[in-house]
Amino acid sequence: MRRRRPSAEAARAAMACAAVAAALAGAVGGGAALAQPAAGGAGGPAARDDAAPPQPPAQASAAPPATAQPPAPASAAPPATAQPPAPASAAPPATAQPAPPPPPPPAPAATGRDGAKAWASCAEHVPTGATRPRIQETFPRNGFSGYAAPLEVTVAHGKGETVLPEGFKVQGDSDAARALEQAGFVLPEADAGAGPTSTTTATDSGATTTLVIPFVPLPKEPGRNVLVLPPVPIAVSRASGELVTVCTRPHEIVVEDPIANERDPRVKPNPPPRPQREEWVLAKQLTAGVLLGAALGLLAAWLVRRWLRRPRVAPAPPPKLPWVAALEELEALRRSSLLSEGRTDEYFDRVSDCVRNYLGARYGFDGLETTSDEMRALLARVRPPVPVLPQIDRFLADCDLVKFARLQPGEADCLDALERGEIIVHRTTPPAARPAQGAAGPGGAGAGGAPTAPEAPRGRPSRAPEEAP
Repeated sequence: MRRRRPSAEAARAAMACAAVAAALAGAVGGGAALAQPAAGGAGGPAARDDAAPPQPPAQASAAPPATAQPPAPASAAPPATAQPPAPASAAPPATAQPAPPPPPPPAPAATGRDGAKAWASCAEHVPTGATRPRIQETFPRNGFSGYAAPLEVTVAHGKGETVLPEGFKVQGDSDAARALEQAGFVLPEADAGAGPTSTTTATDSGATTTLVIPFVPLPKEPGRNVLVLPPVPIAVSRASGELVTVCTRPHEIVVEDPIANERDPRVKPNPPPRPQREEWVLAKQLTAGVLLGAALGLLAAWLVRRWLRRPRVAPAPPPKLPWVAALEELEALRRSSLLSEGRTDEYFDRVSDCVRNYLGARYGFDGLETTSDEMRALLARVRPPVPVLPQIDRFLADCDLVKFARLQPGEADCLDALERGEIIVHRTTPPAARPAQGAAGPGGAGAGGAPTAPEAPRGRPSRAPEEAP
């Protein structure tokens, strides 16, 4: 074997060690142990921490400085890998060490809440001065791919606080949704009936809300997989309006294939058909409309029939003409027994009221509610003028004497007032109505339409023609 040639650094180190050893040997007068330098030197390429063990001590005379090899030029030194092994006096060549073991895999995320790892799916927030709600969590350790695994979270909070005030919502483009998708979990659709559920129970010290949130594990690789459910944010609304966000722990679950234990997995057949009923909204609305219309029609028919069968009210007779009504009333008063009974005041008043009522109806005012002066003024403005206005004036004056002056009328005065009233009615009757009125009973107009004086009562001379108006 070729002898390994030391490098320049090793040669210089060997010379320094030999000089020190010689000085020590001369000082003590005896042999001293001289450490032999390693063939490769401390700085050589073959130097290792586990260098060769030290050689036994040699005599000082046996290791003169001249035995050291002169340093060779650095350019002449071949690579360390090409040098032959060193002689026995030198350090033995380094033996091949076994390959170091591969570095251990990184530790999984911490399951505690000490903040060792930050999760993108949840950021806990507790306002200053607020107390963090206590939560308890349960999550299955085993599950099947594609089957929901429920995360049950029990939150102890105050009576005025609300857990998830806006419901459990995860935006599709949020960090929490991306973190769940990267972890291999999805949330089922709430509209399909598999959404989160919440139950709140009141306690003596507050309230307890139990949340059940289903997660569907969908590993990317077939077979058995170990997935880690990242922390999930749970929002709690306090009575003061502050929002507290707490995070659950990460949970590990072993996910199996649903057909892992089947020898010959096959696609299951479709379920048997079931009858499907479709709600016919138009038919329902039409039926309701027809029924409602029939009910309204029956009600309307009953109301019309009842109205037609109502008791008939006799039509009111047409109103009598004022002069006809006045003459009939005066004739009935003439045939009454008031004078025979001595009730002359009542007789005179009834004659006065009859004439007043007639004049008001004839000329358009309320004769019973109008004073004598007002009646004179109203009649004076009538056009064409009233033909018997002076007779009406004297008749009203006599009536006022009986009514207001307490004048006691006699039987003759009563009959005279009745005759004067009939004359006033006849003279103020419209000319077109006089022929029909002349055919009436006593006191009416003649065949020629001219009024005639009524027959004077017995015991009293008739009025001269010139006195008639």
